[in-house]
Amino acid sequence: MDFELRTIPGCPNDAAAKALFSEALSLEGFAPAALAVREVRNDDEAAALNFHGSPTFAVNGRDLFPTDNEPAVTCRVYPTPAGLRGNPELGTLRSAIREAAGRSAV
Repeated sequence: MDFELRTIPGCPNDAAAKALFSEALSLEGFAPAALAVREVRNDDEAAALNFHGSPTFAVNGRDLFPTDNEPAVTCRVYPTPAGLRGNPELGTLRSAIREAAGRSAV
């Protein structure tokens, strides 16, 4: 499986997103070293990747949190119990990874 964190230059959430994605991968039995980071720099790249903002968590090229928003080089927020945040909750990300991997809860 391919794991990719997609960010934009200067994203204030990219370091936390990388740590979160790495932790979620490890907890789900995947090697965190398999995580690639890609910086999306312009609207053409955003459109080609169907990128809806930074940070985006992708498995096998698919956004783990699909949205109907237009592709854009922008920041992104995720719904959490505490309101909108720059990253999803760990449990939510783990569930999305399991679903993408076709696995049930451990």
